[in-house]
Amino acid sequence: MSSNPQGTQQRPGTGPRLRPTNPATLVVAALGAAAVGWLLIARDYSDFPSITWLPTIITGGLGILEIIAAIATKARIDRKPGTMPIEPLTAVRYVVLAKASSVVGALFLGFFGAVSLWLLVSRGRLSAANDDLPPAIGGFAGAVLLLVGALLLERACRVPPQPEDEDETSE
Repeated sequence: MSSNPQGTQQRPGTGPRLRPTNPATLVVAALGAAAVGWLLIARDYSDFPSITWLPTIITGGLGILEIIAAIATKARIDRKPGTMPIEPLTAVRYVVLAKASSVVGALFLGFFGAVSLWLLVSRGRLSAANDDLPPAIGGFAGAVLLLVGALLLERACRVPPQPEDEDETSE
């Protein structure tokens, strides 16, 4: 047993761990943001600022960058020919980015999903809803792209199982 700075005993190999993102966390974040989005737009649509394409561009762009990073990282972790091995600290940074991005993607997904749905239902009676609907749907699509990119990047950073040594199995 080893002791940590606080003086408590730990079993070897049981230090702090980064666990995969829990799908329940993403669902709760999306549902909470959807509720807030629906309440905000349904209650105060006349005071609601017009929806722009900026969230679509930002979330979609980040999602594409994370998908590219996931492909490159997976190749580096698998030590594909022509790639350099990835530094462990770089992989940890990518995982932290991916975990944060997945929660942000879920929040935007819920918010823009609710706003898009409300605008879709209201477009017949409110002319401004027709103008706000395309960027809201774009925000939803960008959030989906961000969420997918984040989950792919997180998965790409997983350490593959180590092959067993033949010497250990023959003893």
